[in-house]
Amino acid sequence: MKKEIKAFFRKNPGRAYKAKEVARRLNANSDHQYEALKSALNKLYEEKFLTRTGKRFKLNQIPSTNKITGILQLTESGYGFVIPDNKKLNDIFVASRNLGTAFDGDKVEVVLFAKQKGRNLEGQIVNVISRKRKEYVGILKKEKSLYYITPDEPAIHRDIYIDSQKLNSAKVGDKVVVGNLEWESPSQNPIGEIIEVLGKPGSLDTEITSIAKEFGLRYQFPGNVFREAEEIIFEITPEDIKSRIDFREKNVITIDPDDAKDYDDALSIEMNEKGNYLIGIHIADVSHYVKYESYLDQEARQRGNSVYLVGRVIPMLPENLSNNICSLVPNEDRLTYSVIVEMTSRGRIVDYQIRKTIINSKRRFNYDEVQKIIETGEGEFAEDILQLDKLAKILRRKRMKEGSFDFNTLEVKFKLDDTGRPLEAYIKTMKDSNMLVEEFMLLANKIVAQHIALPKRGEAKPFVYRVHDFPDQEKLSEFVRFVKSLGYQVSPNLIKKSSEFQKLLDQVKGKEEEPLINELAIRSMAKAFYSPHNIGHYGLGFRYYTHFTSPIRRYSDLLVHRLLFKYIEKPGLPGYTLAELEEICEHISACERTAMEAERYSVKLKQVELLSNRLGDEFHAIISGVVHFGIFVKITDILAEGLIRLRDLDDDFYIYDERKYAIIGKRTKKMYRLGDKVSVKLVRVNEERLELDFLIVE
Repeated sequence: MKKEIKAFFRKNPGRAYKAKEVARRLNANSDHQYEALKSALNKLYEEKFLTRTGKRFKLNQIPSTNKITGILQLTESGYGFVIPDNKKLNDIFVASRNLGTAFDGDKVEVVLFAKQKGRNLEGQIVNVISRKRKEYVGILKKEKSLYYITPDEPAIHRDIYIDSQKLNSAKVGDKVVVGNLEWESPSQNPIGEIIEVLGKPGSLDTEITSIAKEFGLRYQFPGNVFREAEEIIFEITPEDIKSRIDFREKNVITIDPDDAKDYDDALSIEMNEKGNYLIGIHIADVSHYVKYESYLDQEARQRGNSVYLVGRVIPMLPENLSNNICSLVPNEDRLTYSVIVEMTSRGRIVDYQIRKTIINSKRRFNYDEVQKIIETGEGEFAEDILQLDKLAKILRRKRMKEGSFDFNTLEVKFKLDDTGRPLEAYIKTMKDSNMLVEEFMLLANKIVAQHIALPKRGEAKPFVYRVHDFPDQEKLSEFVRFVKSLGYQVSPNLIKKSSEFQKLLDQVKGKEEEPLINELAIRSMAKAFYSPHNIGHYGLGFRYYTHFTSPIRRYSDLLVHRLLFKYIEKPGLPGYTLAELEEICEHISACERTAMEAERYSVKLKQVELLSNRLGDEFHAIISGVVHFGIFVKITDILAEGLIRLRDLDDDFYIYDERKYAIIGKRTKKMYRLGDKVSVKLVRVNEERLELDFLIVE
């Protein structure tokens, strides 16, 4: 009988059957046959050939012996995907019941189930190779005699229990760090011990430390690094000046955000005897102070970049360097590495130099001040700023024409009180002054990359490029399908020609759905990363591109400065093998991704904190996601995202239609679709889990 049952379930997968239905299908009609069948079903259940759903039976998906390693990415719905190390394989779906003892971001081993026709790869996690996190942050709680934390990071989906003997003097309500995790069975919760008490929740210092711990950020400098930075004496010697082009008498200015602490780029412009413009793009010469393999260099490499959290920066370099010695503050001599471009009034590049320089910034501008000069034509250095703006716009038009596209990603900014609590939020707007600076930084990065990749003589040398691959065709096709569903015209050549992509972005500019479409467009793209192997930059439309302009806050740029100086002027300086550059690029690319996650988390924290006092308020929103358990909405004025749960839509029974990006009422046929504008009321705020729940207001 077991043989017949196995054959039946293999022919009829995908649903559960009652024992009586199996008996009828197998013609096991007599009492004797029926009892034998039930006995066989139970044995198959014990052998794990079948699973039970209530009193029904269903074919179990028998794992193969083929084990695949990869990184687990959990969704808010509780299931996950393993991104295989083997890039030729597709992502592997893992149901919540098959996650084992893995957390989001862990490196895991997964076995595949037998592939069913028309379905994606599915598997079960059988081993956690390594944890993404060694430490977990949360508020210490107690229920009866049990101590535990619910981790701050929503992707960590299980509470962590703490033995009463391992509280480390923490009190209930404290924000704590839990480490030394033990988790042997998915049927039980993980166990850890408190290794650090951060303080009471709510203060900015506690928040920043919590985020740093949660994302594994190095937020304190080791003693040897700090001492090395403090021992650097700011001194510009006659030899330094002699070996550099002197710009100290030129009109050099910096343009930065109003709240900037470090200034790593400056601009100058003048006309030469041929009637062309000489534009100086001057970058802080950090490599002059941070020596190869010094403690400072090793620490900067480990950090990879500065991290800009709301209200606080976790810098890549100690303050003595980042805010003082290297920072291009006004009216002080500073050492710089410059790209000096000779350009016609029509934006054609005639020549360039990449040279060490010395500057003395004549004025520190913020973006608003420069914007006012652009709009009125009046103010300090107005002639220089207006000419820079004119050339920047020419360069921008040319760049767009040649295939670059501009994601107008909206950025939320906050005004905080003295304790770090948000008073208000607003969306930062990109103006001509921002784009002026951006255009010349792009130009410098492009010239530097071309200089190494296309040498005038000899072969290209090992270098660090900023690369961006072509988008995944399937993801891009799905994005096109969605945009068409909103009524936008999409060129059939959009997938092949990036210039057509920009035309689509221009269509949505200024519309309420612009942030959503930009976000979905970015998701359809490959991620930019660092590599010694140049494949070009698809998004910018550049064949050669690198990062040169922010060495105070990015290790990639510091590395590029060091390589440039070696190749151009000092061949005897220490270098890097291709293998070393590959390893560094992989590491700093990972650091960048972690920093972005931490920065997004920091913004969400402040959005939820700001809205915690606005229960019952109504907001204008756009539907930003549709899933089987509800719809996600994004408030249009501060971009905070929350959930409308299906169970809270009590006017009908709604069914999820994946093809239409919508939920549809069974009786009324009312549809809520991705991209729809809705009015919503805030009904629940969970600050601990960073969750916002809304109701639709008719």
